[in-house]
Amino acid sequence: MLLETIRCEGGGALHLPYHQHRLDTTLKSLGIEASYDLSALISPPDERVYRCRFLYDAASASIEFHPYALRTFRSLRLIHADTLEYPFKYAERSSLDKLFEERKECDDILIAQKGLLRDTTIANIALFIGGKWFTPAQPLLEGTTRARLIEQGFLIPAELNVEDIAKADKIALMNAMMGFVEVENGIIA
Repeated sequence: MLLETIRCEGGGALHLPYHQHRLDTTLKSLGIEASYDLSALISPPDERVYRCRFLYDAASASIEFHPYALRTFRSLRLIHADTLEYPFKYAERSSLDKLFEERKECDDILIAQKGLLRDTTIANIALFIGGKWFTPAQPLLEGTTRARLIEQGFLIPAELNVEDIAKADKIALMNAMMGFVEVENGIIA
């Protein structure tokens, strides 16, 4: 099953055009002719903040709403995973879960491939270098928050390598649920 994770609050779903675009692009890339209209299908149960899980494939779709509480991120462990592939957002994440187990005392991992920075297990990343926020030009998964912040001119896509970590004044994580959040203590190699 494929997956879209959508933040719902105030009785509505946030940033649906970005989720709809990724869903449509994923279906087209996989040669699936199904079509799902997120704005017509998603109706949060109340005004609280929810993590909406929209699960879908060629034949069906289902929607789950889970109350949401923001996780705290103080540190990331750098992990090299040259063969990892995660081009579409799948519900099955065993390869990411296995890497996550290597985080030791850190809150999550920062995945590098062939020396280039990619993502964490749940978020895209950004490095603050020279007064600007940069995000990997080729993340593992093109997130909806990342797409929105690039479109707004807040983020600049760039080839970021492991050595760029030392140049960064700050690091941030972003996804549809947390928005854009700075990591308190940075990266522990």
